[in-house]
Amino acid sequence: MKKVIITVAQTGAFHGKELNPNIPTQPDEIAASAYDCYNAGASIVHIHTRDKDDRSSCDTNTFAEINSKIRSKCNIILQNSTAPPTKPGSVADEGLAALNLSPDVRPEMCSLDCSLITTSWGDLTWIYMWTRDWIMKTAKRMRELNIKPELEIFNIETLEDVFDIYQPAGILDDPISLSFVMGMNKISQGAISYSEQNLDFMISKLPKYQNVNFSTISIGAKTHLTGAVQTLLKGGNVRVGFEDNVYYNRGELAKSNAQMVERIVRIIRELGMEVATPDEARQILKLKKM
Repeated sequence: MKKVIITVAQTGAFHGKELNPNIPTQPDEIAASAYDCYNAGASIVHIHTRDKDDRSSCDTNTFAEINSKIRSKCNIILQNSTAPPTKPGSVADEGLAALNLSPDVRPEMCSLDCSLITTSWGDLTWIYMWTRDWIMKTAKRMRELNIKPELEIFNIETLEDVFDIYQPAGILDDPISLSFVMGMNKISQGAISYSEQNLDFMISKLPKYQNVNFSTISIGAKTHLTGAVQTLLKGGNVRVGFEDNVYYNRGELAKSNAQMVERIVRIIRELGMEVATPDEARQILKLKKM
């Protein structure tokens, strides 16, 4: 029976409580939500940080506080974000705060965006300088720290880079874990929309000779659940959570991240699959001991 890894992305770097007051933004809220998601069936929790005013940040001390509080509650896999804060003048290296954590609070995974994209949010527009050199340097550092990267893939060119450039360079350990990011095209140049056709094309470009763990980050209420279910049916894992979608149903705000985890757990089991526990996910992803 296939074991499905569920990642929950509780809080992103863009929208906050102004869109859904149930989004956890502060360390205690994030830790409590992560524990609820763990009990609901999540294997991995994807973590962003906010400052005391709920603005996007990438603060090492805040990551340490969140990671410590979650680990005191449960053994869910911690996956810290390496996206820079959404503020004027932010640069790619600001997103690497989680790589500076001490071993006792260091995550087992970190996201690693692999696309050179331009994003506009409100009055701000920035080019994320995730160049090939930067990606290779960051992936190498993660490997040295025993942190497995979750590769975020926004387009086909990026996917080809993974298997034509980064993997041959010896900086990515098998099995590769990646997420197709779809639905940010309205705010990000270089990103693609979610559709089953686009998903099929991306999956078709995965190498047939090796095991690759993939999921889809389908952004927005219209495609969030559809993307998760279609990815399941095509052999992938799933990601849900407020970072990607604030609604449970059309016009109905989600009450919690755990509510979305509970729904995808029911769907997984109805499809004749089973949910991976955090320890089973560690075995599937071959995470290294910290």
